[in-house]
Amino acid sequence: MNRIGIIIASLVFLYSCGKSNEQYDASGTFEATEIMVSSEASGKILQFGAQEGELLQPGNEVVLIDTLQLFLKKQQLLSSINALQSRRPEVNKQIAAVQQQIATAKTEKQRAENLVKANAANQKMLDDINAQIVVLEKQLAAQKSTLDISNRGISDDVATMEIQVAQLDDQLLKCRIASPINGTLLVKYAQVGELAMPGKALFKVADMESMILRAYITSDQLTQLKIGQTVKVFADFGESTREYSGTISWISGKAEFTPKTIQTKDERANLVYAVKIAVKNDGYLKIGMYGQVKLTMDN
Repeated sequence: MNRIGIIIASLVFLYSCGKSNEQYDASGTFEATEIMVSSEASGKILQFGAQEGELLQPGNEVVLIDTLQLFLKKQQLLSSINALQSRRPEVNKQIAAVQQQIATAKTEKQRAENLVKANAANQKMLDDINAQIVVLEKQLAAQKSTLDISNRGISDDVATMEIQVAQLDDQLLKCRIASPINGTLLVKYAQVGELAMPGKALFKVADMESMILRAYITSDQLTQLKIGQTVKVFADFGESTREYSGTISWISGKAEFTPKTIQTKDERANLVYAVKIAVKNDGYLKIGMYGQVKLTMDN
């Protein structure tokens, strides 16, 4: 009798398991959009103002790299720019004397013309004054040209230095590293006092509010799915499950062999298609957690 009871209990258990497996159409694991944040600058890490598991906001500084040398270079360039600007010639003041000479010569010319008309002076006096005016005007033009060239040279030098200042501002900005997304700090790869180098990973952040269940379906199920379709997602919490609403955001365009850790509705299927299902996280879902999918035909 004991043997018969054990057989009956085993059959009930197998039936229950089979029935439980059949209620789901696909299974997979939860993922999140993870971003590896690396350094773009060189220098000692002075601050790392976040701990693993902490929520990060875009724009809020997380890591500060030493900026002293960059700051000093910027100050040196700004001082050089001020020195160049102070040497910029004042064109109006420097040509004022020649302009006054020309004005005086033109006044003398008018007097000479009146004297020539009155036969009180000869034509040579008027010609000499005209020649003097021509020389002064040429001197004025040459002086203006020299001053303009000097000003353009200074302007070009200042513009070059201002570009260098902008480059330093960009480098200074890259020494203050923030999270690119709203997310949770998963892993810290560096600590205060260590040397940061361009390309060195500093921390990993993930968007834990919008989780992704990567599940696998058979070719027969593929015809039942489309992008944007709503499905039911069940997160496995061990002794219990929690139901979520999910939206299919991606369907693979090619088949692959069934991953060893994944079970499908049709266990005979060797080739499956990966799908991504977006799920809003209520705080309980974690990366790597096991989940199952029930396809719905509402959409």
